[in-house]
This record gives sequence, structure tokens and C-alpha cells, in this order.
Amino acid sequence: MKNNNQIDLFANIEEQIKELKDKINYHDRKYYIENNPVISDSEYDELYRKLKELEAKHPEYITPDSPTQRIGDKPIESFKQLTHRFPMKSLGNTYNENELRDFDNRVKKILERTDIDYVIETKIDGVSVSLIYEDGILKLGATRGNGYIGDDITENLKTIKSIPLTLKYPIDIEVRGEVYFPIKDFNEMNAKRLENNEKIFANPRNAASGTLKLLDPKEVAKRPLNIFLYYVAYLNSKNENNIPKNQQYEMIKYLNEIGLRTNPYSVICKNIEEVISYIKSFEKNRYNLDYDIDGMVIKVNNIDYHDILGYTEKEPRWAIAYKYPAKQATTKVLSIEISVGRLGALTPIANLEPVSLSGTTVSRASLHNFEELTRKDLRIGDTVLIEKSGEIIPQVVKVVLENRTAESIPFPEPIYCPECKTELIKDNKEVILRCPNTLNCQPQIIKRIEHFVSKYAMDIEGLGESNVKRFVDEKLIKDIADIYYLDYNRITDFEGFGEKSVEKLKVAIEKSKNNPLWRVISGLGIKHIGVKASKQLAENFKSINNLIKLSKENILEIEDFGDVMAESIIEFFSDSKNTIIIDRLSKAGLSLQDEHNIEKEIKDNFFKDKSFVLTGELENYKRKELEEIISTYGGKTVSSVSKKTDYVIVGGNPGSKYEKAQKLGINILSEIALKAIIDELNNVIL
Repeated sequence: MKNNNQIDLFANIEEQIKELKDKINYHDRKYYIENNPVISDSEYDELYRKLKELEAKHPEYITPDSPTQRIGDKPIESFKQLTHRFPMKSLGNTYNENELRDFDNRVKKILERTDIDYVIETKIDGVSVSLIYEDGILKLGATRGNGYIGDDITENLKTIKSIPLTLKYPIDIEVRGEVYFPIKDFNEMNAKRLENNEKIFANPRNAASGTLKLLDPKEVAKRPLNIFLYYVAYLNSKNENNIPKNQQYEMIKYLNEIGLRTNPYSVICKNIEEVISYIKSFEKNRYNLDYDIDGMVIKVNNIDYHDILGYTEKEPRWAIAYKYPAKQATTKVLSIEISVGRLGALTPIANLEPVSLSGTTVSRASLHNFEELTRKDLRIGDTVLIEKSGEIIPQVVKVVLENRTAESIPFPEPIYCPECKTELIKDNKEVILRCPNTLNCQPQIIKRIEHFVSKYAMDIEGLGESNVKRFVDEKLIKDIADIYYLDYNRITDFEGFGEKSVEKLKVAIEKSKNNPLWRVISGLGIKHIGVKASKQLAENFKSINNLIKLSKENILEIEDFGDVMAESIIEFFSDSKNTIIIDRLSKAGLSLQDEHNIEKEIKDNFFKDKSFVLTGELENYKRKELEEIISTYGGKTVSSVSKKTDYVIVGGNPGSKYEKAQKLGINILSEIALKAIIDELNNVIL
């Protein structure tokens, strides 16, 4: 039997667990919903570690709403089906202004009113889901299915950190929303899948849908899904009375208040003409968002009117979707060329008749691999439908077969490398054709060197694409180690190279010898190993020599490292060609060991501990590249502007983020000013 001291001790543990849960839920909201973190990642991880430790020792205090319960222990066998208490009907679509006015007239006629307020919301191109909370605790999450019966995907939805497990108030509520895949993360995932010879997703919506269908929540948790909630199907307030009962716009604000993530672009319009005006003005902003929208949703603001207006067999009469023109276009395939990558992968590229798409002129599209080319039966001369989503390279969706002519020419799968004429290989694990001639295939050599000197790796200024190609063509460089054995006397004879520019290049190359270990690992170009993985390898194993000696088991101990990555690392360091290059890098004076934690390498500088928002068209950097630079120097990029934002970095044609920053008095930084800061830091820190 417990004595009084034991009872007090266990009561204290229960209180500690509750306090930790409350703190983690608070910081989840600040980070994932408000986009306004107030503690560092390491501080958050420490809170989570303490909670997990206490719950492991005292499992009797684990509750379903604990942050540690987001990810299930094992895969499920199949999804259970459930019947929606309230049907999830889809919206009717409209494509022009007159159809919106017809909708307005129908609403006014049924309600016998001449004035109607509308709420406009973005139409997220994702997967519709329903969340059910009881006493403020998430109990159930389901797909729309056929509108009446959906799949129970509760365990998968719990892995999405922007979905709170506990609401602010102990209410019963069923709320509808849209799960989506952020464009930046989608691009990165597809790039990684290409590297791993996996089939890529056609667009973010397909990626979100495919992810939610996975039977293992642990796999779902690896993909950064997000959600916006926008509609209440049922609400029982119990002891909470401050609920806006009859206004959709106020209801959205209420959802946000209780801890649910809502879209910030909801507005009220007094009439249908204001609706049309807002839809037009917002269209240009859709390309600045980090998620896909395919239109806007127009809802009667007064919820009491929803019951009067009712439903047709398929859709509500009180709401309608306006669809923007699709981000697709048709054009003609003029020719097909083959690109050889740094790892020998062959990618067919379609040269297209130039066509305007999503505000840019498109003249090329990746065809990914030859199996994809065969599957689509794409031929030179075909008319094709192309698609562009966010910042993704345009891709061919399908061939318009009805437009095919007798002059169309099939493009055969090559047997030999188009550059060096070496016979191509394709093993059983890959769908990609590869050129095995790593030593003498010029495009591979050039791209490996370009990767090594890039900002993602050794960051050597003065070795841009044109200079690398020139040095390879002139046989000054044949691999990455040759960079450190350059004959500078020969370079002075090249057009455009004077003594000053040669000296500047020499200084940049010498400075790179002191780069941290992760940059060297990243520069080696190991298959499947990007910047994040390079940093993890450097932090865990401290030197290249240690990496060479690693076993597969050692590598698999690192979080998020799987069999494919481990085998790739082992294969790379087992190749004598690579170890010879590493030995030459060492003899040239490169630092191939790192005794310091990567986080501690970041000195005080302009970026450290500040948050940045990017907007507009950048000229000097790609977005991913700039985000990586900011991260390298200890800063953080966020997707939306708030009072906590330190700087908004502005490129050409900035959108609403720039306007919001001006209203809030946030510091504005031009790309030119930013580049000057980065150049200065490169000279001082790295």
C-alpha cells in the first residue's frame, strides 16, 4: 500500500506530464498554426524527450491526446469504412463571371432578398477530410469517400502536427478541411524520389492523396502534410458560450481561436460584384502561395440561410467554387534530346513549341525516363498537354492522340551514351538508364564538378558553369580534386581572365580548404545524400576516414537513414576511384575532419536567430538555395508574414506578403542588399 509521500510523488508526476503536454501543444500551435515559434527546435525536442521519458516510466498516465501518441507503433492492415453523420458533398463549379451572377440571382430568389453577404475562401487543391472532436479531444478523422461513406484515417491524420490532438475548449465538433502537400516540400520529395529511381508524383494533390492512403503512420509522418480547416458540420458548445452561431466568417475566426489552422485569405464581400473583383485581384497571388489552389470558394455568410437554401442531390445551394484557368496548356513536341546527369543517369527532354503557362514561357519539359516516354507513347511531332505546378519543372501530362499525324516519329530507347558512346546499363533496381563511364563521360565530369563547387557544397566563387566547362574542355580539370592542383599560369592566358581575377579564384579555392566537413561530404556527390544527410554524417562520424570504415549497421543508427542511403554510402567509399580522389583532396590540404558540432559552427552574424520571408521573383538565387544559405548561417525562413518576422526579402513583382510587411512595419530587404550581406559573410565566416 502506498504511503502519503508516494501518493504525493505520483500526483506530482501526473502534474508534470500534464504540464509538459500543455507546453508542447502550445508550442505546436505557435509553430505549425501561427507560424510564430517562440522557442528553438532543440528546446522543443527537450520538452518532448522529457515527456516521452516520463510516460515510459509511468504508462498509466499516457492519454490519447498526448503529443507522443501522434504516430502509431505499427502499420494497420486496412482502413475501416464509416458513414458520415453529415454527408460531405462536393461544390458546384463555375468558370466565368456570368455564372457567378447566376448563382447570386438564384440565392436571392430563394431567400427573397436583394442584399447578400458572401465569404470568399481559397479553394485548396488537396484531399477533403473530416475531423471529429469529443470533449475537445480528437477522436476520428475520415476521408470524404463518396460523400456518404469514407475511410477512417485517424492514425494518419494524427501525424500531421498542425492538427491539434486537443482543442482549447472541451467541445464536441465535426469540422471539415483540406489536407495538402506544401509545394516546396513536394518538389524536394520528387527530386529525392528521382534520385532513388522511384516513381514521382504528378502533382502535390496526388502526393497528399497517396500519402494518406499509406497503411503505416510512421511513413506518413515522414512527409510534411499540412491542413486548412474551413467548415463546421456539427458543434455542441457545452460550457463555452462565445460561439458565432450564424456567420461563416466569424466561425472561421472561432476555429482558429480554439486551435484549428485556418486559411488567412478569407474575406467578406457585400455583394457579388465585390466577389468578382476580389477573385480577379487574387489570381496573381496564387503563384506566390506555398500550396496549390485551383480557384476560390464563395459561401453565403449567414449560416441561418444555409438551411433555407439547402442542397441539390450533389451539392449545396449556398456555396459555389470559381475555378481559375488550369495551369496546363497544349503545345507541340519539336524534338527530344538526352541529358546526362552527374551520376550518369539519362533523362529525355522534350523541346516544345513555346507556350505561355502560369505566367512564364515554357519551351522544354522533362520526360523523366525512357519507361515514362514509352508508357505515354510520346513521339516527336505530337501535340501534348503540359502542366506546371508551383515551381516544378513543366512536365508532359499526356499526348493528345486525336491530334497525332502520320509524320510523328517515335523516339527509340538508346543503347549507347549520346555523349561518350559507352554502352548503357540498367540494373533490376532501376528504371533509369545510366552511362557507366564515370571517368571519361564529359557531361558527368562537368556536372560533378559543378555540384562540388556549388553553394550547396564547397561554395567556391569564380567557378561557375561556364568556367567549369572551359577548364574541363581545356583538360585543366578532370575530377574534383584537380581544382586544388590548378595551373594558374595557364588560366591567365584565357580570355576574360586577368591577374586580378585569377588571384581572386585562387583565394576562393584556398579558402574552401577550411570549409566544415559537411560541405566536403555534400560536394562528393554521394547518391541519395543531400545537404541534410551530409550534416548528419559529419555530426555523427566527425571525419572522412571514419565514414570510409563504416558498416551498414553504423549508418542505419542515424535517424531517417534507410537501407538505400546506407548502401549508397558503402558503395561510394568502396570504390577505389573515389578513395583516390579523397586522398588527393587530403594531400591538397582540405580539412576532412570536424570535431565540432555543426550547430556550434554558426557564429553571430546578420542571419542568426532571425526569421525571414521570401517574396517576388529572385534573380541571383533559387528559393531553395537562398533558404539553405539562411539556414547555414543560423536563420529561418517562414512562409507567411507576422509581427514576429524580422525581415521580408523582396524580389521582382512582389505580392501580398510585401504589402502586409509594409502595413506591419516589418524590415524590407532588397535582393541586392541581401547579396551584399551574403558576400560579406562568405568572406568573413566560411
